Amino acid sequence: MSETPHRNRQQPTVKRPSEDGRTARSRSTRTRITTAATELFTTAGYSSTSIAAIAARAGVSEQSVYYSFGTKRAILTAALDLAIAGDDEPVPTLERPWVRDALADPDPRGQIRRQVAGAADVYRRAAPLLDVVRSAATIDAELAEVWATNLQQRLTVQRIFAEALARKTPLPANMAVDAAADTALAILSPETYHLLVHHQGWAHTRWRDWATNALQRLLTTLP
Repeated sequence: MSETPHRNRQQPTVKRPSEDGRTARSRSTRTRITTAATELFTTAGYSSTSIAAIAARAGVSEQSVYYSFGTKRAILTAALDLAIAGDDEPVPTLERPWVRDALADPDPRGQIRRQVAGAADVYRRAAPLLDVVRSAATIDAELAEVWATNLQQRLTVQRIFAEALARKTPLPANMAVDAAADTALAILSPETYHLLVHHQGWAHTRWRDWATNALQRLLTTLP
């Protein structure tokens, strides 16, 4: 039985101690807009979704949408950032706990398991939106740049993982760290996750186990 794809379920905005009422309301409005936009972008498509439709779904005025984001493209990139991170805290990927834990794990198998589990959690939230960006990039030059930046960021993360793995266990004969990073980039890609989970009906846990086994076979000489 396939697992039901997860939408970008965002937690209610919590007022931070340093926020005044206006700032908290602004954050709440932005959250409502990005939540509504995510639902529309991933069901109706980016090109077919209007600012008016986003405002109506969010229960706010069009003026509020323009005031909060300015453009539809800005809404998409904000929604994508939120989906990838899982929150709106300004913490880079490499400083996220799951990344630090994977890099610090002395066991190469443990690193791979944590690395895949973290990527799987990201894609469970963000794969549908990443697919929207990838598709829209063919007709929108600025979204093409967003997609290219995302790809480069993912490659940077995978290279750091590959370097850490190579310090813990030998890579297969003649495999350079760059090749290991490229391999992980392909296996742990949103395209692969979206294809197998959302189109082919794999359970999230099946994809995670498949990716873990694939990386261990391809990037290590471990039995």
